[in-house]
Order: sequence, then structure tokens, then C-alpha cells
Amino acid sequence: MLFGALIAQKVLSPFLAILLAFLGHYFLDFFPHIEYSIENIQNKNWKKSLPDFIKVFLDFLFGVIFIFTLSNNQPIIYICAFFAILPDGLSLLGSILKNKFLDGHNDFHQKKIHFLKNKKISLLWRIFSQIIVAVICVFLLKN
Repeated sequence: MLFGALIAQKVLSPFLAILLAFLGHYFLDFFPHIEYSIENIQNKNWKKSLPDFIKVFLDFLFGVIFIFTLSNNQPIIYICAFFAILPDGLSLLGSILKNKFLDGHNDFHQKKIHFLKNKKISLLWRIFSQIIVAVICVFLLKN
């Protein structure tokens, strides 16, 4: 979301900003990072899925709070932040609803983009890469 907000703040064309925010998600997913488990949702284990939904909600809420406090709060910033997380939203939706588009997106997103997910890359590097992206986004959003 921070990356999408940053793109919105720096790119003058709203259409281009939305497109770059959406594609930026896939770009950032090339880098090794940590993702929390939403296995209960994916397995449709609804009785145990509340913690997974809470993680998704809190992630979204903290993103909005950061953007609100760091950006100039133009509507395009929130639109781009939404489009920057849309690929993960499509993956979550694809875990719940089955259709060809969502299945194709999940295959592309999880197997082609997240191809480093199953490689042995240290936890330290995965955390470090996320911190670097967040720090750069925060610094550039404030300026």
C-alpha cells in the first residue's frame, strides 16, 4: 500500500499511477519477503479462519493509517494504494471463490511472481528487504 501511495504522489497521470501501482505489486513480489499464513481461509476451514481475516484487516488498517499520516491525502493516493494490494485481494478471493480467472491469477501470482517463495533464503534477508522498501516509501512520501 505504501508503494502504491508513493506512486500516486509522484506520478502526475492518474491512469498511469493506477497502472504502475497495480504492476508495482508484482514487481515487489519478486523480492524475497515474508507473507503471513491464510491457510484456514484457503482450506475453507471457516471455524478457524477468524485470525486469518483479522491479520488481513489489520494489515489493511495499518497501511491506511500510515498513508493518512505520511501523505498529502489526495483521493488518488488511496485509489493507488488499493490497486497496489489488489493482486493479493484477488488471491484471497480466489481462495474463497473458484473460477478460471481467479485460478489463473493465483497460478501466475503464486508460481511465476513468487517463484522465490520456496527457495532457501534466510529469514533475515526476507525481513530486511521488506524493511528497506518500507523505509524508502516512508522517506519519499514525506518529501
